[in-house]
Amino acid sequence: QVQLVESGGGLVQAGGSLRLSCAASGSISSFNIMGWFRQAPGMQRELVAQITIRDSTDYADSVNGRFTISRANAKNTLYLQMNRLEPEDTAVYYCAAARSNVYTYWGQGTQVTVSS
Repeated sequence: QVQLVESGGGLVQAGGSLRLSCAASGSISSFNIMGWFRQAPGMQRELVAQITIRDSTDYADSVNGRFTISRANAKNTLYLQMNRLEPEDTAVYYCAAARSNVYTYWGQGTQVTVSS
């Protein structure tokens, strides 16, 4: 059972940057797709960005052009570079992975707070 552990969250001012990391306890090369989700208070969890085993990426419209997802198979780590952060980006961010097309592995989440 692969475990996912997020890190890199914190408090940042609007316009700033953060890089989230998701370290896997095992190889991520077998995951067909990996992604970052977020959940703000009182809101549903939403997909922020995802990357396939062939490095094809998709982004939510709200973060497109500001966030970049990447994966380092040799380090068994998934990243999310977040630039030009906005208060609306405040949420708990979760890393997830799927061997097929269904996300079945989830991390515990890391808090990102953007102050105005």
